[in-house]
Amino acid sequence: MGEAGAGAGAPGGPEASPEAEVVKLLPFLAPGARADLQAAAVRHVLALTGSGPGRALLAGQEALLQALVELAPASPPARDAARALVNLAADPALHETLLAADPGLPARLLGRALDPQWPWAEEAAAALANLSREPGPCAELMAALAAAEPADSGLERLVRALCTPGYNARAPLHYLAPLLSNLSQRPAARAFLLDPDRGGVVGTLRNCCFEHRHHEWLLGPEVDILPFLLLPLAGPEDFSEEEMERLPVDLQYLPPDKQREPDADIRKMLVEAIMLLTATAPGRQQVRDQGAYLILRELHSWEPEPDVRAACEKLIQVLIGDEPEPGMENLLEVQVPEDVEQQLQQLDCQEQEQLEREQERELELAPEPWVERATPT
Repeated sequence: MGEAGAGAGAPGGPEASPEAEVVKLLPFLAPGARADLQAAAVRHVLALTGSGPGRALLAGQEALLQALVELAPASPPARDAARALVNLAADPALHETLLAADPGLPARLLGRALDPQWPWAEEAAAALANLSREPGPCAELMAALAAAEPADSGLERLVRALCTPGYNARAPLHYLAPLLSNLSQRPAARAFLLDPDRGGVVGTLRNCCFEHRHHEWLLGPEVDILPFLLLPLAGPEDFSEEEMERLPVDLQYLPPDKQREPDADIRKMLVEAIMLLTATAPGRQQVRDQGAYLILRELHSWEPEPDVRAACEKLIQVLIGDEPEPGMENLLEVQVPEDVEQQLQQLDCQEQEQLEREQERELELAPEPWVERATPT
């Protein structure tokens, strides 16, 4: 993220040096200061972050940095304080100075970004995204993440916040995605994200697919996300030449020992991510054009887990069904009437019950396994 806008601040006295100005601001940033004076002081700090010399002056002030982070969230100046930190972190030349002045800054910003009640969590995440672009500060942030309890590591909390729609009802958290991308510079972060027992990568991708405005870019040649989502769902199927030509190159002529993703939860997240990409008419067309139906058709035939198979079936119906009526093309924005939603839930329950009855019947009709018995002597 670049610099946040810096408003005009109250100028200091003509004889005051820049360092003296900063020292004089500190009492007005204290928790008990008058609200109007506190707001004026923060506006002045924000104005200073609009220039290189101003940022260099502020970056070495530990007390001031702490005061900016710790301003009460409900106070009017808190947002300007958060934006000032975004601007300071946007200058790579100041990262070393920032961390030297306040080694605890990454941990405090992380706490704000992951606090579901913090109204300026987006600004805290943006500051971290700026700060973590360089290897040194990125390593410092990883140390702060690792300092959390092992049972609930900072990286796990970060991924959970990113993958939970509405995690913070008071602030969007879009900048957690570039923050996570920056953290992947570190081997420990890559090992965490690629841990097959966590599904962190898939969860992150699925969360990003909620942003339907970016579907064309995600599905286009610059990112080309669909083959990455489909490949774990593909098996060793032998398609006809005509069908093979409809598939992306990465999905053609897969080896006969190709295995599908063994984790059912990850398979479901992959299907859900593709479903999100079909929310708009252009997205549905792009998914159809890349032969997704062929992979999903074979997955549906193979899938042993009922909930994953049901999700796969719904996605197939979207791909082969008629286009929605005008005004309802964006499936993420369509409001389903409550009575219709209840009917759909009832049908899902009936379908699940029918499936369970069929499975029980198959078990009853299955022949008793033959067991070799010893011959009595």
